[in-house]
Amino acid sequence: MNATLFPELTTSVIDAMKDAANPRLREIMTVLVRHLHDVIRETRLTEGEWAAAIEFLTATGGICSSTRQEFILLSDTLGVSMLVDAVNHDGGEAVTPSTVFGPFYSGEQDELPAGASILKRPEAGEPTLVSGLILDDSGTPIEGALIEVWQTAPCGLYDVQDHEQPDGHLRGSFRSAADGSYSFETVLPVSYPIPDDGPVGKMLRALGRHPNRPAHIHFMISAPGYRRLVTHIFVAGDDYLASDAVFGVKPDLIVHPTAHEDGMAIAYDFRLAGA
Repeated sequence: MNATLFPELTTSVIDAMKDAANPRLREIMTVLVRHLHDVIRETRLTEGEWAAAIEFLTATGGICSSTRQEFILLSDTLGVSMLVDAVNHDGGEAVTPSTVFGPFYSGEQDELPAGASILKRPEAGEPTLVSGLILDDSGTPIEGALIEVWQTAPCGLYDVQDHEQPDGHLRGSFRSAADGSYSFETVLPVSYPIPDDGPVGKMLRALGRHPNRPAHIHFMISAPGYRRLVTHIFVAGDDYLASDAVFGVKPDLIVHPTAHEDGMAIAYDFRLAGA
């Protein structure tokens, strides 16, 4: 393999971008072209393989819709989403780790009072009370933080995937109290497979990988003067904690549910980084 095969082609492509009005775009595309050309040289990519790659990307775009974003799944399953998250959200040890946003956020929901349920229909899952504090990186309570939460139903599907679920089922928005506290009722989350009936699922099977995510609840927390936090809490003991299909698990985000009256309780405090 000749690592310098046709270097003048790479140089010509990069030089052709010298007049780009956006210097950041030029910087990103320069690096992208250089690495993409190096991949082709290193692997001696065949014309058939490149055609297959184009077909794969075309199919990925073709399956995208208002309720399904296959490119986000592709980014997630290749670890790209987590890497972008990591280079943009290094808040230090004093703040709650972030993780992937995922493709199933459906917009801000109506605000509910503290302790309200995010269920819009009865579910067979174990009733669970989630509560804790919203704090800054020094441990001071943050009042009025917007806390958005969403999760799958016990069937393993989000409401946007399942026409039998009411819109907004297992989703909700809350505000932290003066002492930083928040709480809501839900059902214990379950592990579930990401959609694997499309190009990303075919890719995972070809690579000998499973599509499963460990049980979790999504959180997005924002407050004036603080960096928005996008994260999950994961349930301890889940079979897929060590092999999350989107590489989103971080040890500090694992929670241990405890018995609580007629169900379970999860306690978790979030710490936000200053803006």
